[in-house]
Amino acid sequence: MRGCLLLLGLRRRVVDAGGGRCLGGAGGAMLPRRSSLTGLAVGLFAVYVAHTCWVMYGIVHTRPCLAANREGAPGGHDGCIRPYLARRPKLQLSVYTTTRSSIGAENNIDLVLNVENFDVESKFERTVNVSVPKKTRNNGTLYAYIFLHHAGIQPWQDGKQVHIVSPLTTYMVPKPEEINLITGESVTQQIEAGKKQTYALDEPVSHWRSRLTLNVMVEDFVFDGSSLPADVHRYMKMVQLGKTVHYLPILFIDQLSNRVKDLMIINRSTTELPLTVSYDQISLGKLRFWIHMQDAVYSLQQFGFSEKDADEVKGIFVDTNLYFLALTFFVAAFHLLFDFLAFKNDISFWKKKKSMIGMSTKAVLWRCFSTVIIFLFLLDEQTSLLVLIPAGVGAVIELWKVKKALKMTFEWNSLIPVIKFGAFTESERKTEEYDTQAMKYLSYLLYPLCIGGAVYSLLNIKYKSWYSWLINSFVNGVYAFGFLFMLPQLFVNYKMKSVAHLPWKAFTYKAFNTFIDDIFAFIITMPTSHRLACFRDDVVFLVYLYQRWLYPVDKSRVNEYGESYEEKPKRKPHKE
Repeated sequence: MRGCLLLLGLRRRVVDAGGGRCLGGAGGAMLPRRSSLTGLAVGLFAVYVAHTCWVMYGIVHTRPCLAANREGAPGGHDGCIRPYLARRPKLQLSVYTTTRSSIGAENNIDLVLNVENFDVESKFERTVNVSVPKKTRNNGTLYAYIFLHHAGIQPWQDGKQVHIVSPLTTYMVPKPEEINLITGESVTQQIEAGKKQTYALDEPVSHWRSRLTLNVMVEDFVFDGSSLPADVHRYMKMVQLGKTVHYLPILFIDQLSNRVKDLMIINRSTTELPLTVSYDQISLGKLRFWIHMQDAVYSLQQFGFSEKDADEVKGIFVDTNLYFLALTFFVAAFHLLFDFLAFKNDISFWKKKKSMIGMSTKAVLWRCFSTVIIFLFLLDEQTSLLVLIPAGVGAVIELWKVKKALKMTFEWNSLIPVIKFGAFTESERKTEEYDTQAMKYLSYLLYPLCIGGAVYSLLNIKYKSWYSWLINSFVNGVYAFGFLFMLPQLFVNYKMKSVAHLPWKAFTYKAFNTFIDDIFAFIITMPTSHRLACFRDDVVFLVYLYQRWLYPVDKSRVNEYGESYEEKPKRKPHKE
């Protein structure tokens, strides 16, 4: 799914350097309204973080039954539900497979794993071979039934057994095979020479889940029967033993550990597939947290997230420890806030922008082009929606900026749109000269490098299609040398000895998000080139900061709005 909130205070929209506009009158009346949206966003963010922390505390800290520490009520009915594992029963773990979603006896099922004298506190990992029925090979489903029952008794004959069901197959569209666009050969053709089974690119096929992760909640926790957590309750099975109520061992399947990288395509010729069964104990707090996370991933899939998109979210939870996971949550929350503030201030700046004095038009055009190319590249690579959606929103905003920068207007002439461009002032044409001069020097270096890289990749790297090669060639140029196209703006700043024309509020928020992206580059799965580009932007922003220090704001200078910050407001003479 690809921030730090360091600017929490309400920001007044005072002129550039904080110069002396009067707080009274019409101008002053506008200031609170301009900052109200930022203040509202910060307030909602604070409420959201506080509420989330409270919810998380309620998940990991469950209130025990207080009556268990006192003498029981008359007749022993104290309302507490005690763990059956506290009686230390001898248990056995059995794993069966079947093509049916429900079973009533031992008919048409296969025993693939049997662990006698099962110790709930000892972790293990075993790999077994599972027979794949013909129905499953023909895009059918195979289920795993996991029983935890008393040792020496068949599961369906044990009244105190617990079981859980999990599909061992899932449906997913296979990744398109990459080929050499010159020779037409693929890696599979070179190795298997035509033995590979082919599929339609848009047809989901059955994949094998090669891992099955089991957990048992081993805490001797006594629940309060009047306030059972709903998340755990659906995994609980209770029995009456004498005058007390006990809950049987809570068996749980960790679905978050089922990753796309562990999936295997099931061919019609496959008769056996490996299955790695791993077991570990789990605490009550982590169990409840894991249940909520699995429900969240399931909800994402119901909203249209693919198996690969959901897998990116799983990776955040599975591949990091809980402390780093908590940090990731806060970082992600701050990232969303800064994304909103950066978009809001950027749009506000360009909406009011009437002149392109001091602004590099070619830098705006290049930023738009590179943003659209990056979005198409991420779309072609089937990147997580956590990265894809912000990139798409950014591309739309950059297209709008180009319209503003070129002063484009659209008129309709007999149902045919006609594009017209506005006129530029003398000062804007001077800025354009600096811009063109900078781009001329850059083109001598960049164009040969980009063309050479595209030809090299065509000869030596395999791609899914010519479109994929074209997009990859463009995006490699953007990632490798794209930051150089920000140099025209630096060159314009140098020639004009000023940075007052830049949207520094939006730059600040984007800079914080850039540093946050550095963290997410190691958490969320993304192409390596996109990961390296996150660190490239850090260098560019540091150069902008240096220019900010080198060219301080001249308060006596008239800006693009025709305002001078040291001018005193003109007052009408007082008539006596």
